[in-house]
Amino acid sequence: MKSYKKELWFNLDARRAYLNITSVIEDCLRESGIKEGLLLCNAMHITSSIFINDDESGLHKDFEIWLEKLAPEKPHSQYHHNGYEDNADAHLKRTVMGREVVVAVTNGRLDFGPWEQIFYGEFDGKRKKRVLVKIIGE
Repeated sequence: MKSYKKELWFNLDARRAYLNITSVIEDCLRESGIKEGLLLCNAMHITSSIFINDDESGLHKDFEIWLEKLAPEKPHSQYHHNGYEDNADAHLKRTVMGREVVVAVTNGRLDFGPWEQIFYGEFDGKRKKRVLVKIIGE
């Protein structure tokens, strides 16, 4: 069995954003040479997320509205966590959107359903954050 690991780094200008990283992940898969196996992609920072969904701008706006209703950024005083940093809402949003995805690799390709894409979700941006890609297989 082969194993491949790569670290990706993101530093988004916005506090919150969704970035389609499917093509970057596909590049990693090609680089690995693995044709059959599993791919893990996970955010290595507690205020960012990796998730799979449709790349549709209306849906991304819906995510933003829904997440802001669940865990509004302000007032900062509503959260016990806020003190040194005012990012408690980002921790909660990440919990809802998830830490990682696992995708089957079949015939050297990501084995997706219709419309599925991999996204990096940023909930407390403007700083460098790491994403891990790990692929195992043959």
